[in-house]
Amino acid sequence: MEDELDLRLTGKIALVTGSTAGIGFAIAKSLANEGAHVFVNGRTQERVDSAVATIRSQPGEPKVDGISADFSSSAGAETVIAKLPTVDVLVNNVGIFEPKPFTEITDTDWFRFFEINVMSGVRLSRHYLAGMLKKNWGRIIFISSESAVQIPAEMVHYGMTKTAQVAVARGIAESVPGTGVTANSILAGPTESEGVGGFVEAMAKQQNKSKEEVEREFFERARPSSLLKRFATVDEVAAMATYVASELSSATNGAALRVDGGVVRSIL
Repeated sequence: MEDELDLRLTGKIALVTGSTAGIGFAIAKSLANEGAHVFVNGRTQERVDSAVATIRSQPGEPKVDGISADFSSSAGAETVIAKLPTVDVLVNNVGIFEPKPFTEITDTDWFRFFEINVMSGVRLSRHYLAGMLKKNWGRIIFISSESAVQIPAEMVHYGMTKTAQVAVARGIAESVPGTGVTANSILAGPTESEGVGGFVEAMAKQQNKSKEEVEREFFERARPSSLLKRFATVDEVAAMATYVASELSSATNGAALRVDGGVVRSIL
């Protein structure tokens, strides 16, 4: 029998934005299974209710509730804060992406990506930080991407927001030295989330190939530096986020932690 590692998350209040599917959902489920009282978030109440019901169906009677909010404007953060004034763990996961040639990315596109991917986390972190400092304990986590380091030519606006998240997380950590509050970012690599899975399946159907063939070709041509040579699972990314959210990660602060399957060819 394996000994269970106590991450000391029981009773902690955690908010995971953009958590009705994909990496966010996996993080929410993992935190709930570790004893945290988790609040999931999505744009529609229907999606939120479905995610809450799924997590509640897990063994151990996990504590989970939901808040529907759209982060395309400041109203989203205001809605969440009004319903949930304080948290112990904040996971800024909500984000959008789309392939688009640089010359076709409009001002509206740039601002929309920055608003959702960056400012949602800025607004929530700015509010919740005060309560964390009062308790002298808290975890702020930004779910970034390897695209923060290797800006994808096919979606420069997305890469820009992922780099900004790393900078914001480090800046927050620098602003609260010597406290029990940490701020970190996680650089996820190519991950088989809901959106990516659908994209791969559509490509396979379009090219009359198997899903496995499309995945293999993706890592041969688009991400040849990958050491994993497959898409990471959402649970693999969630495992890192859950550790960083825990009591045990107290010496990890201001860091950009890679769960990229070795895509970034760097030892640091």
